[in-house]
This record gives sequence, structure tokens and C-alpha cells, in this order.
Amino acid sequence: MKKFSLTSPTPLVLASGLACMAAVWAAPAWAFTPFTVKNIEIRGLQHIAPGTVYNYLPIHIGEEVDDQKAQQAIKDLYSTGFFKDVTIARSDENLLVIVQERPIIASIKMHGIKAFSKTEVEGTLKGIGLVDRHIFNQSILDEVVHGLQQQYEGMGYYNAKIHAKVQKLPRNRVAISIDAQEGEQATIKQVTIVGNHAFSESRLRSLFSIGAPDAFSFFTKNDRYSQEKLMKGLEALHNFYLDRGYLNFDIESSQVQVTPDRRFVYITVNIHEGPVYHIKSVNLSGNLVLPKPELEKLVEIHPGEVFSRSKINDTNSAIADKLGDLGYAFANTTPVPTVDEKTREVALNFEVDPGRKVYIRRIEITGNDRSKDYVVRRQFRQLEGSLYNGAQIKRSKERLQQTGFYDKVDTKTVPVPGHPDQMNLDVHVSERPTGSFSLGVGYSNAQGILFNGSISQKNFMGTGNALSFSANVGGLGTAFNLSFTDPYFTPDGISLGFNLYRNDTNLSSLAVAPYQEIDYGATGTLGIPIMRYVYDYMSLGYSNTTINLTSSSTQIYNSYVQTFGNTATAVTVGNSLVYDSRNSPIFPTKGLYTSLDIKAAVPPGDLKWYKAEVKADYYHPITSWLTGGLSGRYGFINGYGGKPVPFFNNYYLGGPTTLPGYQTYSLGEQIDGYPVGGTRELLLNASLYFPLPGLADNHNFRMSLFAASGWVYGVQSYLGGSNSSRYFPSLGDMRSTAGIGFLWISPLGPLRLSLAVPLDKKPGDLTQPLQFTVGNNF
Repeated sequence: MKKFSLTSPTPLVLASGLACMAAVWAAPAWAFTPFTVKNIEIRGLQHIAPGTVYNYLPIHIGEEVDDQKAQQAIKDLYSTGFFKDVTIARSDENLLVIVQERPIIASIKMHGIKAFSKTEVEGTLKGIGLVDRHIFNQSILDEVVHGLQQQYEGMGYYNAKIHAKVQKLPRNRVAISIDAQEGEQATIKQVTIVGNHAFSESRLRSLFSIGAPDAFSFFTKNDRYSQEKLMKGLEALHNFYLDRGYLNFDIESSQVQVTPDRRFVYITVNIHEGPVYHIKSVNLSGNLVLPKPELEKLVEIHPGEVFSRSKINDTNSAIADKLGDLGYAFANTTPVPTVDEKTREVALNFEVDPGRKVYIRRIEITGNDRSKDYVVRRQFRQLEGSLYNGAQIKRSKERLQQTGFYDKVDTKTVPVPGHPDQMNLDVHVSERPTGSFSLGVGYSNAQGILFNGSISQKNFMGTGNALSFSANVGGLGTAFNLSFTDPYFTPDGISLGFNLYRNDTNLSSLAVAPYQEIDYGATGTLGIPIMRYVYDYMSLGYSNTTINLTSSSTQIYNSYVQTFGNTATAVTVGNSLVYDSRNSPIFPTKGLYTSLDIKAAVPPGDLKWYKAEVKADYYHPITSWLTGGLSGRYGFINGYGGKPVPFFNNYYLGGPTTLPGYQTYSLGEQIDGYPVGGTRELLLNASLYFPLPGLADNHNFRMSLFAASGWVYGVQSYLGGSNSSRYFPSLGDMRSTAGIGFLWISPLGPLRLSLAVPLDKKPGDLTQPLQFTVGNNF
């Protein structure tokens, strides 16, 4: 939604007001003999209190009044803006002040305004005094109408018509109605760039976020004219040339031509490129603080290279950040170029002024209406009473974002009066809802209809602790889960959590061989921060699993149950080493997540196996809206002590969260016509993530283009043999897929939609190009 604002009253409005005042001052003076005021009587008041008039009246009882003082009183009362007529007269020894009030605004109604937020318009009107129960001033209303018209034209609504009606009401009141007929926003027919020689017109047009209609215009609205977007495009064009050495580049003119019917716009930009300049030399001067070679490593531009303003700005920022980490909060680097027009070379000198060292006296936190103060403070690495450290402040913001409690975190330094070497750090957090209670219905290709209910609070009672309970009922059965985590069980960040669960699963609705699994247990987890971004999680768990086979179960499952029984207990110990530098746990745009998980089922449980898994997810911003991602995971599980790996602990692949385009759990080796998973798993994925067109500012949606490849293998026969000795699959076994995905964090849980095409389908593979899930899976 476009923001609406009005500037100060125009000279026309001010002139109108001054003309009114001049008329008053030029009125004939009352010629009465000076006298001493014994009493002051005010007549004509309806809404304004007498005390207000007395406050502005420069005449008091007991003073002598003459013509000059009387006219000054009229002038002062007019200047309040409360009155449209003021008369001062004498009655014996009394002073009569006769006023006619301007009307009071009884109501303001707006109709037809859709391009701007109604709340923003009302806020702007309030700021300039056009609000209920205030004095009505026609000139201010005229300015509002004029300002609205200009704002609409700036957004391309050239046919917009704004009308203001003033209805007189009893008791000297008025009702104001502002009606807008917006019409259609003008469409851009063509953007022409004249004067370019070094770069193609299409390349330069791509720098603008507006232009002629294209395939995505329906979503992006990039074909709708906006003066603001045009100015941003011109700025991008200017920066583009300056980053490529065109030091004398100039935008000579930008013309916007509107067709007679005011429906279409033609934009013409005239530019002058000029020659390319190179860097002759680079030097650092001033108070460098650090050894010169150390700062020279931060210089992004070097002799012989093409002049680039972005590299110069990057150098400025790098040096300022480096000195900021040492306490120099106001460090400033000024690039001073010396241009040789004959050789077209630039000698560049960076003048460094570190300023003085600054200490952070206090950290003030606002916006944490739900979170307790210590929940925010414990994430900070910048400490009160210590030197300002830009890197620590940045890291503190990252840590706050990673909690998932806040939509936005802003920091601002505020000088301490009288202490030039001290600052306060103001931290404002915008909290996002961290608790939910839901009763819903979802649907999944794999599970059919899902009924789910959950209550969870990631920031329980503002303490930062996570508590949740969920119950899900669907085609696969039922699942119940209760979990609690205290991320700061100790002050230094050691976390403690537990999880209780029971799952009753019927796999007859999936592609795998049918059987029923009843599983319940508990897990406790202890997390220890090792170093920045590195965490270690140790776990201890217990589970009890009962398997009920059906007449359709494969021979391999029957063999396991006949040999080892249909009920098994497992006592598990595990350790997970995690590195996580992602900038968001939900929709990251940069950073790396890696984990190494080792887990084993040990005595006194019935099961004996050990497994290892490694995962990696890497995100890198390509543009301001496009993110590239690479991910992979590999895992294996082996039995020991004469016990095999139970088939219900196998890995499975296929489905929207692993390999879209293939049916859920359908990949891998098959026995009796059914996929049975395996003891080895490999999955690789490459993606491009981008916002939903037209919803770039909404952080609950994301789309992706992806290509994935993987395989699951290594089936144990439970008849004295195994083919799980291979640790990596052959390339011929791998299955690959590519497509487009959509993810929405909806009130019912994640909604995933994928349209994928298997690239190397083989006989027996079960495919499903369109897959979606609404609600929480289990």
C-alpha cells in the first residue's frame, strides 16, 4: 500500500491566510478615547472557553486601552485561527470583545480511497489539524484535496478526481466528506533510453522496476506508472554507470508523456555516458589507528581497475566497521579523488578519521510487550559499560532474529548529554505471535484428510521457554506429542528439553508394504553452546514399538517378526554437533546449517543399532529478492551384536519434502512389489528461492525452482544375509526430479505445493507430479 503524506501548506494557502490578516489590519480603526478597562465582556462564544480568549487577549483589567492596543488585540485573536470575525468595542468603562467562531468539525468521512491506507490518511489529516472536534479551516481542506490529487498523479492515477464537501450542521458545526474517484492507474507503454552507446537499451531498461508489460505484470504490476519507482530506476541507472567507470555520467532529462486519454504513459530518458576512468593510485591517510597494511587489506579498489563507486563505498564501510569493532563508533572514512582529465585517471585517497572511543552506558529495550527483559538481554553480546563493538551489536541482532520471537530488530545509538565518550544503545523489537491454538482440517496426497489440534507457545509466558502439545488424526493414524525446552537452563546458555510421544501409524495408505506400528516413548535433550554458531546436543531416549502385520505384508517383514518378535524396546543415546549461521530459521536468505548426528540403540533395550547422519544447507543471496540454496544429506544405519536393523527404522524417500514428483516413501528397492526403504540414504538438492510475485514484503510465502536427486538402498533380508555393505549408491540407481515449489506458513501449519517432473523414471517407479500438504504432518 502506497504511503500517503502531505507537505507543509503551500505558498498559495499561506498567501490566502496573510491576505485575510491584511484585510483585518487594514480595517478602519475604532476611534475612541483611551480609557481604563474595569471589566472585559466576551460575546459570541459557542465552543471555545472564555479562558482561551482571555489567554490570547493582550489586554487586562486595569490597563489603559487605546486604538493601537485594540487593533493589536484583534490581530492576536485572529492569529489563533479560532475566529473568522473579531470586533472590539467600548461600553462605558467596559471592553466588549465580540467574536464569530469558525465552525467545529463534527465528522470526517472518506470514500473511494483505495490506493492509500485509510489509517495513514487519517494520521496525516490529524497531523495538520483536520480532525474531529477541531476548528475547521477551509484552506487546510483545500490543501488536502490538492495534495491528494498530486499524490494520485505521482502514482499514475491521472484520471483521479477528488471532491470535498462541507455540510453545515446546527450549533456551528460542519461535516466533511472527501470523495475520490481513482480511476485506472496509467499503464506504461514504452520506456526509451537515448544516448547510450556502451550498453544495450534492454540492459539499461532492466535496471528499472517499471516498464512495458511482460509475462509477470499481472502479479508484479511493473507496468503501472509510479513517480517514486521511476526515481529509484534513475538512481539505479546512475549507480550502474558510476560502478563501471563513467565518472561524468549524467541523466540530462527524464520525460513522462501521458496520452490524451490519460491511460498510457511513455517514458523517455536522455543520458550522457562520457568516457571511462581508471584508478591511478590508492592511498590511506589520517589517524589510521591500526597498522596501515592491516587497513589496506580492506580496500576493495586497486590501481589499474575501473573506477567504481560501489567499491569505494564498500571500502568506506569496511574500514568504519573495523574501527567500530575497536570502540570507534563514529569512525568516518572520506574518499578524496584527484581526477586527471587528460589521462582519464583518478588518484584516490581515503582520509580516515576514527573520532573518539565510545562506551555503551546502558542498553534500553522497548517493544518486548510479551518477552521478559532478560529474554532479550541474554542474546546480547554487546555489554553495558564496555567499549562499543559494531560486530558484537550485529551478532546480537542475529541472535535475536534466530530465536524466531521477533519480526524485526532495530538498534540505535543515542549520545549521553555531557558525556561525549558514552552512548546508550536503544533496542526496539517487533514481536511476532509465538503462541498458537488451532483446531483444523488439512489434506495431504499421502495421508488424505488430516484433523489436527495443537497448543504451543515458543515463548511461554515471555520466558523464552517452548511448550507445545499436539494431536493429529489422519489417514496414517494418530499422533500425540508433548514437548518442553528451556534454552537457558543455565545462565551460560545450556538448554534442557524433553519430548513425550505416542504414534499409531497405519502404512496401508502409502506405497510401502502395509503394516501397523504403535510407538510410544520419551526423549531428553541437553544442548551446550561450544562457540559462535556451534552447538552440541546430547540426547537420551526410550521407545517401545509394536508391529502388527497384515496379510499383505511382505515376506521380509514376516521374517523379522518370526525371528525377533513383534514388540521391541530401544534405549538410545545420541549426540548432534550443529553449526548454524543462518539469518532466519524460517525463510533464510544467507548462511550455513550443518549437522553431524550420531545415535545408537544400546542395552538394556532389545534393539542394537548405530546410525550416523550428516546434513548441510547453504543459502546465498543472489539479488535483493533471489536466494540460491544447496543442500544435501547422507545417512546410514547398521546393526551390531547379532541384531539387524529393524525394517521400521529404515530410511524412506519420495514425496513433497524429499523428492517431489515421486509418491511418498515409494523409492528404493522393492520386495513383493512394495518399496521397503533401506539402511542407506543420499539426497541432494539445488534451489532458487524467491518471493511470491506481488507479495515480496510478506514473509509467510516463498516459492522455489528446484532440482533434486537421491536414492535409498541397503535392504536387510533378516534371513542371515544383508546387501547393505555398499555405503554409496551407483549413479544408475539415483532418481532425479525438477520443478517449482510453493510454501505458505498458514494458520493450519505449513502448506506445501509442488509441481515436479521425474527426470529419470524407471519401470516400477510410482510418480505423482502434483503434490500438496496442508496442516501438520507426522
